Amino acid sequence: MENKLADIGIFGGSGFYKLLDNAEERLVETPYGAPSDKVVLGTLGNKRVAFLPRHGASHQLPPQKINYRANLWAMKSLGVSRIISPCAAGSLQKGVEPGDFVICDQYVDRTSGRNDTFYDGPVSTHVSAAEPYCSELRQLAIKAARDCGINTHPEGTVVVIQGPRFSTKSESKWFTSMGWEVINMTQYPEAHLAKELELCVVNISLITDYDCGLVGDVEPVSHSEVVKVFTGNLSKLQNMLVKLLSSIPDERNECKCGQSLSGARFG
Repeated sequence: MENKLADIGIFGGSGFYKLLDNAEERLVETPYGAPSDKVVLGTLGNKRVAFLPRHGASHQLPPQKINYRANLWAMKSLGVSRIISPCAAGSLQKGVEPGDFVICDQYVDRTSGRNDTFYDGPVSTHVSAAEPYCSELRQLAIKAARDCGINTHPEGTVVVIQGPRFSTKSESKWFTSMGWEVINMTQYPEAHLAKELELCVVNISLITDYDCGLVGDVEPVSHSEVVKVFTGNLSKLQNMLVKLLSSIPDERNECKCGQSLSGARFG
Protein backbone atom coordinates (compact mmCIF):
# COMPACT_ATOMS: atom_id res chain seq x y z
CA MET A 1 0.00 0.00 0.00
CA GLU A 2 1.21 3.52 -0.84
CA ASN A 3 1.39 6.56 1.43
CA LYS A 4 -1.85 8.30 2.30
CA LEU A 5 -2.52 10.57 -0.67
CA ALA A 6 -6.30 10.99 -0.33
CA ASP A 7 -9.00 10.86 2.33
CA ILE A 8 -12.08 10.27 0.20
CA GLY A 9 -12.58 8.34 -3.03
CA ILE A 10 -15.28 9.15 -5.58
CA PHE A 11 -16.47 6.99 -8.46
CA GLY A 12 -18.44 8.62 -11.24
CA GLY A 13 -18.39 10.47 -14.53
CA SER A 14 -15.86 12.96 -15.83
CA GLY A 15 -17.95 16.02 -14.86
CA PHE A 16 -16.38 15.98 -11.41
CA TYR A 17 -12.83 16.75 -12.60
CA LYS A 18 -13.34 20.49 -12.84
CA LEU A 19 -14.26 20.76 -9.15
CA LEU A 20 -10.83 19.61 -7.96
CA ASP A 21 -7.97 21.97 -7.19
CA ASN A 22 -4.33 20.98 -7.85
CA ALA A 23 -5.50 17.97 -9.86
CA GLU A 24 -2.96 15.42 -11.06
CA GLU A 25 -3.33 12.03 -12.69
CA ARG A 26 -1.76 8.94 -11.20
CA LEU A 27 -1.46 5.48 -12.72
CA VAL A 28 -2.08 2.88 -10.02
CA GLU A 29 -1.10 -0.78 -10.29
CA THR A 30 -3.00 -3.42 -8.34
CA PRO A 31 -2.72 -7.19 -7.79
CA TYR A 32 -6.05 -7.47 -9.65
CA GLY A 33 -5.03 -5.78 -12.86
CA ALA A 34 -5.63 -2.26 -14.12
CA PRO A 35 -8.35 0.00 -12.70
CA SER A 36 -10.86 1.58 -15.08
CA ASP A 37 -8.53 4.52 -15.73
CA LYS A 38 -5.93 6.75 -14.12
CA VAL A 39 -6.89 8.13 -10.73
CA VAL A 40 -7.16 11.91 -10.46
CA LEU A 41 -5.86 13.29 -7.16
CA GLY A 42 -6.80 16.77 -6.00
CA THR A 43 -8.31 18.84 -3.24
CA LEU A 44 -11.81 20.09 -2.63
CA GLY A 45 -12.18 22.42 0.33
CA ASN A 46 -10.12 20.83 3.09
CA LYS A 47 -10.37 17.28 1.75
CA ARG A 48 -7.91 15.33 -0.34
CA VAL A 49 -9.89 13.47 -2.99
CA ALA A 50 -9.16 10.57 -5.32
CA PHE A 51 -11.48 10.42 -8.32
CA LEU A 52 -11.89 7.47 -10.69
CA PRO A 53 -14.35 7.22 -13.61
CA ARG A 54 -15.72 3.71 -13.11
CA HIS A 55 -16.51 3.27 -16.82
CA GLY A 56 -13.21 4.84 -17.91
CA ALA A 57 -12.62 8.41 -19.08
CA SER A 58 -14.20 7.68 -22.47
CA HIS A 59 -16.96 5.50 -20.99
CA GLN A 60 -15.37 2.55 -22.77
CA LEU A 61 -16.15 -0.07 -20.14
CA PRO A 62 -19.67 -1.56 -19.95
CA PRO A 63 -20.82 -2.44 -16.42
CA GLN A 64 -20.10 -6.17 -16.70
CA LYS A 65 -16.50 -5.47 -17.80
CA ILE A 66 -15.51 -3.05 -15.02
CA ASN A 67 -12.63 -4.31 -12.87
CA TYR A 68 -14.32 -3.50 -9.57
CA ARG A 69 -11.64 -5.19 -7.46
CA ALA A 70 -8.86 -3.15 -9.06
CA ASN A 71 -10.86 0.06 -8.63
CA LEU A 72 -11.44 -0.48 -4.92
CA TRP A 73 -7.91 -1.72 -4.29
CA ALA A 74 -6.51 1.36 -6.02
CA MET A 75 -8.53 3.61 -3.72
CA LYS A 76 -7.41 1.73 -0.62
CA SER A 77 -3.77 1.86 -1.73
CA LEU A 78 -3.95 5.65 -1.93
CA GLY A 79 -5.07 5.87 1.69
CA VAL A 80 -8.79 6.37 1.09
CA SER A 81 -11.06 5.32 3.96
CA ARG A 82 -14.39 6.56 2.56
CA ILE A 83 -16.02 5.99 -0.83
CA ILE A 84 -18.75 8.12 -2.40
CA SER A 85 -20.47 6.10 -5.10
CA PRO A 86 -22.98 8.08 -7.19
CA CYS A 87 -24.67 6.40 -10.14
CA ALA A 88 -27.32 7.06 -12.77
CA ALA A 89 -30.36 4.90 -12.13
CA GLY A 90 -33.92 4.16 -13.15
CA SER A 91 -36.98 4.36 -10.93
CA LEU A 92 -39.13 1.34 -10.12
CA GLN A 93 -41.78 3.26 -8.18
CA LYS A 94 -44.05 6.14 -9.25
CA GLY A 95 -43.16 8.12 -6.14
CA VAL A 96 -39.49 8.18 -7.11
CA GLU A 97 -39.43 10.66 -9.96
CA PRO A 98 -36.82 11.55 -12.59
CA GLY A 99 -34.56 14.21 -11.10
CA ASP A 100 -34.87 12.79 -7.57
CA PHE A 101 -31.91 11.45 -5.58
CA VAL A 102 -32.14 8.23 -3.57
CA ILE A 103 -29.63 7.55 -0.77
CA CYS A 104 -29.90 3.77 -0.89
CA ASP A 105 -29.60 1.66 2.25
CA GLN A 106 -29.89 -1.79 0.63
CA TYR A 107 -29.15 -3.57 -2.63
CA VAL A 108 -30.36 -6.76 -4.31
CA ASP A 109 -27.77 -8.52 -6.46
CA ARG A 110 -29.04 -9.84 -9.80
CA THR A 111 -25.62 -9.95 -11.49
CA SER A 112 -23.68 -13.05 -12.49
CA GLY A 113 -20.06 -14.02 -13.04
CA ARG A 114 -18.50 -10.88 -11.57
CA ASN A 115 -15.37 -11.11 -9.39
CA ASP A 116 -17.04 -10.03 -6.17
CA THR A 117 -14.60 -10.85 -3.35
CA PHE A 118 -10.98 -10.31 -2.34
CA TYR A 119 -11.10 -13.46 -0.22
CA ASP A 120 -10.80 -16.56 -2.37
CA GLY A 121 -8.88 -18.44 0.35
CA PRO A 122 -6.98 -20.04 1.89
CA VAL A 123 -8.52 -18.38 4.96
CA SER A 124 -12.33 -18.50 4.88
CA THR A 125 -13.67 -14.94 5.19
CA HIS A 126 -17.39 -14.13 5.31
CA VAL A 127 -18.02 -10.37 5.49
CA SER A 128 -21.56 -9.42 6.51
CA ALA A 129 -23.59 -7.54 3.91
CA ALA A 130 -26.59 -6.96 6.19
CA GLU A 131 -25.97 -3.20 6.27
CA PRO A 132 -24.12 -2.59 3.00
CA TYR A 133 -23.84 1.21 3.23
CA CYS A 134 -22.22 3.39 5.89
CA SER A 135 -24.79 4.75 8.33
CA GLU A 136 -22.79 7.91 9.05
CA LEU A 137 -22.13 8.82 5.42
CA ARG A 138 -25.77 8.14 4.50
CA GLN A 139 -27.06 10.66 7.05
CA LEU A 140 -24.53 13.26 5.93
CA ALA A 141 -25.48 12.67 2.29
CA ILE A 142 -29.19 13.02 3.02
CA LYS A 143 -28.61 16.32 4.79
CA ALA A 144 -26.30 17.65 2.07
CA ALA A 145 -28.80 16.81 -0.68
CA ARG A 146 -31.71 18.38 1.16
CA ASP A 147 -29.66 21.47 2.01
CA CYS A 148 -29.13 21.84 -1.75
CA GLY A 149 -32.89 21.73 -2.34
CA ILE A 150 -32.81 18.32 -4.03
CA ASN A 151 -35.88 16.10 -3.71
CA THR A 152 -34.23 13.27 -1.78
CA HIS A 153 -35.43 9.86 -0.64
CA PRO A 154 -33.59 8.93 2.58
CA GLU A 155 -33.65 5.19 1.92
CA GLY A 156 -34.25 2.74 -0.87
CA THR A 157 -33.25 -0.60 -2.33
CA VAL A 158 -31.31 -0.70 -5.57
CA VAL A 159 -31.63 -3.87 -7.63
CA VAL A 160 -28.41 -4.39 -9.59
CA ILE A 161 -28.81 -6.10 -12.95
CA GLN A 162 -26.01 -7.59 -15.01
CA GLY A 163 -26.21 -5.43 -18.10
CA PRO A 164 -25.49 -4.39 -20.70
CA ARG A 165 -29.10 -5.06 -21.65
CA PHE A 166 -31.95 -3.38 -19.80
CA SER A 167 -34.76 -5.30 -18.14
CA THR A 168 -37.71 -6.80 -19.93
CA LYS A 169 -41.10 -5.42 -18.92
CA SER A 170 -41.80 -8.62 -16.99
CA GLU A 171 -38.56 -8.37 -15.03
CA SER A 172 -39.16 -4.71 -14.32
CA LYS A 173 -42.72 -5.36 -13.12
CA TRP A 174 -41.36 -8.07 -10.81
CA PHE A 175 -38.81 -5.69 -9.29
CA THR A 176 -41.53 -3.07 -8.79
CA SER A 177 -43.86 -5.62 -7.18
CA MET A 178 -41.12 -6.47 -4.67
CA GLY A 179 -41.15 -2.85 -3.48
CA TRP A 180 -37.62 -2.04 -4.67
CA GLU A 181 -37.12 1.59 -5.63
CA VAL A 182 -34.07 1.83 -7.90
CA ILE A 183 -32.45 -0.14 -10.72
CA ASN A 184 -28.79 0.12 -11.74
CA MET A 185 -25.92 -1.97 -13.18
CA THR A 186 -22.85 -1.04 -11.08
CA GLN A 187 -23.60 -0.98 -7.35
CA TYR A 188 -22.70 -4.66 -7.01
CA PRO A 189 -20.00 -5.71 -6.34
CA GLU A 190 -18.64 -2.18 -5.87
CA ALA A 191 -20.35 -1.59 -2.53
CA HIS A 192 -19.50 -5.00 -1.09
CA LEU A 193 -15.86 -4.86 -2.15
CA ALA A 194 -15.56 -1.55 -0.31
CA LYS A 195 -16.92 -3.27 2.79
CA GLU A 196 -14.43 -6.13 2.44
CA LEU A 197 -11.64 -3.54 2.54
CA GLU A 198 -13.22 -1.92 5.63
CA LEU A 199 -14.03 1.25 3.73
CA CYS A 200 -17.11 3.38 4.36
CA VAL A 201 -19.31 3.62 1.27
CA VAL A 202 -22.40 5.65 0.40
CA ASN A 203 -24.53 5.42 -2.74
CA ILE A 204 -26.29 8.38 -4.32
CA SER A 205 -28.69 7.17 -7.01
CA LEU A 206 -29.49 9.88 -9.57
CA ILE A 207 -32.87 9.02 -11.08
CA THR A 208 -32.99 9.63 -14.84
CA ASP A 209 -36.19 7.83 -15.91
CA TYR A 210 -38.89 5.33 -15.05
CA ASP A 211 -38.02 1.70 -15.78
CA CYS A 212 -39.95 -0.07 -18.52
CA GLY A 213 -42.23 -2.03 -16.17
CA LEU A 214 -43.91 1.16 -14.99
CA VAL A 215 -46.42 1.54 -17.80
CA GLY A 216 -49.83 3.15 -18.00
CA ASP A 217 -49.60 5.48 -15.00
CA VAL A 218 -46.44 7.32 -16.02
CA GLU A 219 -45.40 9.12 -19.17
CA PRO A 220 -43.03 7.18 -21.44
CA VAL A 221 -39.60 8.80 -21.32
CA SER A 222 -37.71 9.69 -24.49
CA HIS A 223 -33.94 9.50 -24.91
CA SER A 224 -33.73 13.28 -25.17
CA GLU A 225 -35.59 13.65 -21.89
CA VAL A 226 -33.24 11.16 -20.17
CA VAL A 227 -30.22 13.15 -21.37
CA LYS A 228 -31.82 16.37 -20.13
CA VAL A 229 -32.53 14.91 -16.68
CA PHE A 230 -29.08 13.31 -16.47
CA THR A 231 -27.37 16.63 -17.25
CA GLY A 232 -29.43 18.37 -14.59
CA ASN A 233 -28.64 15.63 -12.10
CA LEU A 234 -24.89 16.06 -12.64
CA SER A 235 -25.12 19.76 -11.87
CA LYS A 236 -27.08 19.04 -8.69
CA LEU A 237 -24.64 16.27 -7.74
CA GLN A 238 -21.65 18.58 -8.04
CA ASN A 239 -23.23 21.10 -5.67
CA MET A 240 -24.18 18.35 -3.27
CA LEU A 241 -20.71 16.81 -3.24
CA VAL A 242 -19.11 20.12 -2.27
CA LYS A 243 -21.46 20.35 0.70
CA LEU A 244 -21.14 16.66 1.61
CA LEU A 245 -17.34 16.67 1.59
CA SER A 246 -17.20 19.71 3.86
CA SER A 247 -19.42 17.92 6.41
CA ILE A 248 -17.43 14.68 6.65
CA PRO A 249 -15.37 14.54 9.87
CA ASP A 250 -11.68 13.64 9.71
CA GLU A 251 -12.07 10.56 11.92
CA ARG A 252 -14.49 7.66 11.59
CA ASN A 253 -16.17 7.47 15.00
CA GLU A 254 -19.87 7.05 14.24
CA CYS A 255 -19.85 3.83 12.20
CA LYS A 256 -18.40 0.32 12.36
CA CYS A 257 -17.24 0.12 8.75
CA GLY A 258 -13.61 -0.05 9.84
CA GLN A 259 -14.37 -3.28 11.73
CA SER A 260 -16.00 -5.25 8.91
CA LEU A 261 -13.46 -8.09 9.18
CA SER A 262 -13.97 -8.52 12.90
CA GLY A 263 -15.46 -11.99 13.39
CA ALA A 264 -15.53 -12.64 9.64
CA ARG A 265 -12.69 -15.15 9.56
CA PHE A 266 -12.24 -18.74 10.64
CA GLY A 267 -8.92 -20.07 11.81
